Amino acid sequence: MMLNKTNQKVFLILLCLLPFSQKANSQSYTVECNKIWGDADTYCAFTSIIKHKGNYLCSFREGVSHIFDEKGKAEGKVRIIASRNGKKWKSVYLGSKKGYDLRDPKMSVMPDGRVMVIFGGSIYQNKKLVGMEPQVCFSTDGIHYSEPQPIQFTDGYIHKRDWLWRVTWHEGTGYAVDYGSDENNKSFLRLYSTTDGIHFSLVCNLSVSDSPNETTVRFLPDGRMSLMVRRDAADCKGYWGTASAPYTQWEWSPMEMRLGGQDFLVHNNKLLVATRSYHLPQCKTALYKGNLKGKLEEVAVLPSHGDSSYPGLLIEGDKLWISYYSCHQGKKAAIYLAKVPLSAFD
Repeated sequence: MMLNKTNQKVFLILLCLLPFSQKANSQSYTVECNKIWGDADTYCAFTSIIKHKGNYLCSFREGVSHIFDEKGKAEGKVRIIASRNGKKWKSVYLGSKKGYDLRDPKMSVMPDGRVMVIFGGSIYQNKKLVGMEPQVCFSTDGIHYSEPQPIQFTDGYIHKRDWLWRVTWHEGTGYAVDYGSDENNKSFLRLYSTTDGIHFSLVCNLSVSDSPNETTVRFLPDGRMSLMVRRDAADCKGYWGTASAPYTQWEWSPMEMRLGGQDFLVHNNKLLVATRSYHLPQCKTALYKGNLKGKLEEVAVLPSHGDSSYPGLLIEGDKLWISYYSCHQGKKAAIYLAKVPLSAFD
């Protein structure tokens, strides 16, 4: 049964001890993992999580399947749920746009205190992808949201098949990486900036080969921008990039693993990373710690398998909160929230 304002239900999926070893020492820590949204009729995926004015907010796509419904249409919606304590959740927003499949809603808090939600807008005809137009909406209270509107690019490029993926704010400016293919079907990766969340200006083109796509932007303690890039061709391994202001000269290094829907935070000079793990026998969602050069070490595997990942990360007290989706408890993907002690990443 779907959770709503009159029927708020929390599903406790797992409370267990996971061993974690570092060097010669071994420690145990408790991972709490709850199913916070989903039922037998809906397919929920692609998450983000933030805290805003005392509320925890979790966003995701909601549809019938990964893409198409029973009539062959792709018209996914954006749902946002809210909680005061991270345990009981209620829906506060369900947004749609006719003719668009709204996907991967990523939330951020703007310098003026508003919630910004950016998401992909895919357009299909006869199950064929014919266009992609990034969309955005806003909220002052985290409860009521504006109608989705298209992102406005000011660079002169043609934007008909691209995806602006996750905004990170730094010193009053938002940064995001746009990926897609141009009129010659050649893939591109570009860094953009914004001050209003609607108009995006080109910072630079990014030289990453082999089908680069989903990219998370964060800032290191010394002020450098860092990028973690998913790649889906050649060896498919992720790329790690860093640059000092004005973020136009990049140093790149290949990572040791493939990424999928990845998110990461920088905490105490370490990377806290969650991503899809492609290690056999099946995909799952895993946590990693890393150094500031992008080298990662697995910390834990969350309850998950198959179609899973697209996490959101939030540090709350002495724990890392991870929102993500997985199909491990049924045929339809559902939304989960895991809480892991930060000590697990020491």
